[in-house]
Amino acid sequence: MSIVVIGGHSRSVGKTSVVAGLIAALPELHWSALKITQYGHGVCSANGEPCDCATDDHSWAITEEKNAGGDSDTSRFLSAGATKVWWVRTQQGRLAEAMPAVREKLSLVENVIIESNTILKFVRPDLYLTILDPANSDFKNSAREFLDRADAVILHHSADTATQWKGVSLKPVSNRPTFAIVPPPYVTPEIVSFVRMHLKDPTHNAVQRL
Repeated sequence: MSIVVIGGHSRSVGKTSVVAGLIAALPELHWSALKITQYGHGVCSANGEPCDCATDDHSWAITEEKNAGGDSDTSRFLSAGATKVWWVRTQQGRLAEAMPAVREKLSLVENVIIESNTILKFVRPDLYLTILDPANSDFKNSAREFLDRADAVILHHSADTATQWKGVSLKPVSNRPTFAIVPPPYVTPEIVSFVRMHLKDPTHNAVQRL
């Protein structure tokens, strides 16, 4: 089994589009996919709605996507060709509580692609790609924490070379392969070739990583 993680420094930088694009471009890998969402205070992990329920009851939830024709991100994964798709929802900072169930799902699949940064606290993927958009000033703490673990960067092309980030250094990825994109598309042939090449290594040990 191979594990690929797709992260990014903020919302709306194309993480879901990259996941769906790689699933569609590499059907021979028979992908399963997970999307991990962490909600803030007052939002229920069971359904993503405002909630005053007991924290211990609704700290996390996992549902399997069955509708390939829907508008959700997980429906896009299924439509792209994933064999199994799950949406993992937790309260902020409580992903650890969901990890036994997540690991159980991962043990059943052939290859998996995960949309998340924080999952890197718990698994060691074969490949971690981070998506950066210099025009987006937000930079999540989770993206900053794991920036040095990125195997490659998918970088939104910008005519303005100055980034909008404050107090963020890109030195941790200065020597990593960087793939420029001008969406759409979010996945280029070069990105597909890079992923395919790195997943050909037969020495991976998924049991140790999980």
